Amino acid sequence: MSPSLVCHGWEIAFQPRLFARQYAELKAEVKTLKQELEPHVFVVHPQVKLLAAVMAGIKERIAADPYASRFALQGPLRRYGRLKGLGLPDRHRLFFRPFEADGRRLLLLILWLGYPRKEGDRNDCYAAFTRMVRRGDFPESWPELQAEIEAG
Repeated sequence: MSPSLVCHGWEIAFQPRLFARQYAELKAEVKTLKQELEPHVFVVHPQVKLLAAVMAGIKERIAADPYASRFALQGPLRRYGRLKGLGLPDRHRLFFRPFEADGRRLLLLILWLGYPRKEGDRNDCYAAFTRMVRRGDFPESWPELQAEIEAG
């Protein structure tokens, strides 16, 4: 497995079916915007700011200490973390899970970017993420994680 990033000693990988797709779509949209917009309009576009905030959140905030209490979720989601605020637009949440193997290898799996609620929608990103966890959409162990990333 070759991680896409290494920051603060953590190998960072993107969940292939969810976050990797979201990231690719957002990156492609920003690339298109760069070609279409004047530079002063481009730098303040919400999608450009979102991509920058997501990457700063991953590399500078989460990877610095994925076990920090500000990322902690509780109950059945306690093995997972989420980034909120800290540069992300309102109501966006970036969900992740740290894995440690053999006491020496650290892998941070970025799972999903939760989106803002839509007008009239009663399901927020926490409810959607909880459903994904209950369905078993994410690996529970290091071997499952390796298999998923290699297959992705």
